[in-house]
Amino acid sequence: MNTVAIILARGGSKGIPKKNIIDFCGKPLIAWTIENCIAGGANSVWVSSDSDEILKVSEQYGAKSIKRPDDISDDFATSEKGWLHAIDFIGQTEIIDWVLAPQVTSPLREAKDIALGIKNASEGIYDSFFSCSVAEDLFFWQKNTAGQLDSVNYDWRNRKRRQDIPKQYIENGSFYMFRPEVLRANNNRFGSSIGIVEMEFWKMFEIDSQEDLKMCSALMKEFLIH
Repeated sequence: MNTVAIILARGGSKGIPKKNIIDFCGKPLIAWTIENCIAGGANSVWVSSDSDEILKVSEQYGAKSIKRPDDISDDFATSEKGWLHAIDFIGQTEIIDWVLAPQVTSPLREAKDIALGIKNASEGIYDSFFSCSVAEDLFFWQKNTAGQLDSVNYDWRNRKRRQDIPKQYIENGSFYMFRPEVLRANNNRFGSSIGIVEMEFWKMFEIDSQEDLKMCSALMKEFLIH
């Protein structure tokens, strides 16, 4: 089974300038994801970017480069378009059985998480996966069309004990896995048979702001850097 990691990393970032290569705990942020994929067992690791600077940094940490066209690199471009472009590019030289699609801004993961995803994919039960964290004691509310608050993932009118509530999963965005044909057929990362790769709760946080950067740095130092 040939598992190819495709990391999407655009150059533009409004919240944190040069976010994908900003220093994070002693390395460029993207380096953590590249190293996770390599150590986790991906057969090859590719970075798709419109930025030559990002591609240069990525190559220093063992990734191969795909220069992404500008028309699929703006704020309106979907991840699916980036993945499809990368799959077509990589497909010229190697057969792709599974795509591993990690998110650069979710550095709180370990190689063992990637390895578990690849192991699950090799079993042939599912055609797509998402990484997740278990939602314990998280009760969500939203305003309805009338502007009134109502519970989303439980019934406040019939509140159950925590241990009686079915297990719920948060799609944490750390990484996805899918077969190329699933993406082509559905223009979607999910197929008809979806599996999960469960991760610890603290791995669900991602970096989109300076505050996130500080929090994730603290978690990284506490849990992963020894």
